[in-house]
Amino acid sequence: MKKKPNEPSCCAPGGFGSCKVDSLVSVDDRGQMVLPKELRDKAGIKGGDKLAVITWEKEGKVCCLSLIKAEEFGGMIKGLLGPLMGDVLKNL
Repeated sequence: MKKKPNEPSCCAPGGFGSCKVDSLVSVDDRGQMVLPKELRDKAGIKGGDKLAVITWEKEGKVCCLSLIKAEEFGGMIKGLLGPLMGDVLKNL
């Protein structure tokens, strides 16, 4: 499931599709959890893949966790910071 070079990430601002609860996972006593196979297949997640854990805080507590494939997250950051850095470099 390779992303095409000019294809925007679904995680990029303005690129959000639909948001829904796909599954529930349990955390065991060691803090481990298992993503259901159907969800891993749908997301193209394979053994050894890296996932970035993104948190949102409200009043000092984490209220939301999100997992993003590291390769998608890197592209998203470049998309957000690239134009900003270009503007900064132009003004030097």
